[in-house]
Amino acid sequence: MVSVQNLSADSLLAGLDEEQRVAAESLLGPLCILAGAGTGKTRAITHRVAYGVATGVYSPSRVMALTFTARAAAELRGRLRTLGAGGVAARTFHASALSQLSFFWPEVIGGTMPRILESKGRVIAHAADSLRMRLDTPTLRDLAAEIEWRKVSRLTLEQYAIAAPGRLLPESLSVSAMVDLHRAYETVKDERRQLDFEDVLLATAGMLETEPWVVQQVREQYRFFVVDEYQDVSPLQQALLELWLGERQDLCVVGDASQTIYSFAGASADHLLGFQTRFPDATLVRLEQNYRSTAAIVGSANQLMRDRAGSLTLRATARAGTRQTEPPVVAFRDDRSEARAIAGQISDLIAAGTRAQDIAILYRVNIQSAVLEQALTDAGVSYQLRGGKRFFDLPEVKQALMMLKGASIATTVEPLFKTVSDVLRSLGWTQDAPETRGAVRDRWETLNAIMGLAEAAPPEQKLREFSDELYERSAGQHEPTMAAVTLATLHSAKGMEWDTVYVIGLNEGLLPISHAKTPAAIDEERRLLYVGVTRARQRLQLSWAETAPQRSLKRLPSRFLEELRTRTRGAADTAPRG
Repeated sequence: MVSVQNLSADSLLAGLDEEQRVAAESLLGPLCILAGAGTGKTRAITHRVAYGVATGVYSPSRVMALTFTARAAAELRGRLRTLGAGGVAARTFHASALSQLSFFWPEVIGGTMPRILESKGRVIAHAADSLRMRLDTPTLRDLAAEIEWRKVSRLTLEQYAIAAPGRLLPESLSVSAMVDLHRAYETVKDERRQLDFEDVLLATAGMLETEPWVVQQVREQYRFFVVDEYQDVSPLQQALLELWLGERQDLCVVGDASQTIYSFAGASADHLLGFQTRFPDATLVRLEQNYRSTAAIVGSANQLMRDRAGSLTLRATARAGTRQTEPPVVAFRDDRSEARAIAGQISDLIAAGTRAQDIAILYRVNIQSAVLEQALTDAGVSYQLRGGKRFFDLPEVKQALMMLKGASIATTVEPLFKTVSDVLRSLGWTQDAPETRGAVRDRWETLNAIMGLAEAAPPEQKLREFSDELYERSAGQHEPTMAAVTLATLHSAKGMEWDTVYVIGLNEGLLPISHAKTPAAIDEERRLLYVGVTRARQRLQLSWAETAPQRSLKRLPSRFLEELRTRTRGAADTAPRG
């Protein structure tokens, strides 16, 4: 582990490329960093904050670093701590708002704050019951998404009624029925004295807008702001950011318009692309040197986004490697042939020495995972579903954490790995992996991931410190790496990277998805494929299936593949049909 005491201001700039260094040294005033995929944006902003702290420009307690997921916030905190800026608040928008709302609620509103809803589904179902409506689970999910979109867009129910006809609504519900359900949801929630996650942002913004002493106190606490993934900011989050900032201009934003894939949830790249309009004196830095992918993969990504508004032109670097010439485009007879062939390829890669955790299969919608899961199981390949049950929610992990916490109370002089090993052995872990597959192997892989963390810990780390770190990881959803192939939707793959990536199901109707009818919706699907392409470091394969599962419906390849074929013509024309 790096000693934070030994990091000088100059050492924090060492190792940064020219553009990253410009960003790191731009400590005051508005700064916009346009950062392409794999260009080291997190490195740039964390070194910038740490450099500001090391030079005395920033007081750590006055810096707020904002992002959109608990995992990303935990990663920021970890990196900043290593760089000597552990006092900086690195949180999600929701966590920051909730902290402020909880602190000021007793004085502004009085009494205790309402309970926060973990899920809207049950409340929406009760709201539907009050209107004598019966809704299935998919419709409940669609309703929850619409409620979230309305709130982050800062629309009243009357304004939503005007906007709703242009939205993709459940076919079984009219606009008036949707508005009635929204209203009933709010009624049920208020009667139960509950707040949903969007209410937290709305209530915090309302408090700052109406209570001058509150906004003054918040602005005295935080002076310097950094916003990661700024292309994902919603109108509500932008409004809250402006309330935190006030008239000051010490704001750094970083993002990539080509990775805007949450427009359906209210995100807009307009705030990123219009930053210089709002701040004419802003410093603009472009990070386009890609350190992740081979030149061939970078070329495909550029081809996909060529001449698109706000897109960056990535440049490959020699250190990314040149293992693959051109990413192949492969056509298969059907989904099952596609899954079986890819499972066979992955099995061969693992047998040749590739680690399972360095491989991912990406797809557009969750239902596509079923045939992949079966094919990988048949091939004897372990896999994990990203977006499925979280690592720290697994019963064996909860049990291990509880036992490690208990063991940390006792005094022991044994090395950390020995104590952790003893605890895990009591839960059935063995040094050698079981030869069986299925639940037994999955449980072993889970416990082995904890053992891997212990083996990677600093030699001097104590069991209590290790246990506390695991609980911190749990709170931040910072899961350890499992020895398993990752299956993930393209949306959930954002922010991740693997050596080998298979993007499957590149058919019209899947990517772009069938309900993407407008040019804006098609562009969003294009950006989604761009995210998938840029997850790959060394190998990328794109594939599609010629017929539907029933074999009666002919499919067409995605329109995006034709654009890429100028680079992959040879691979596509000679690919076997599975």
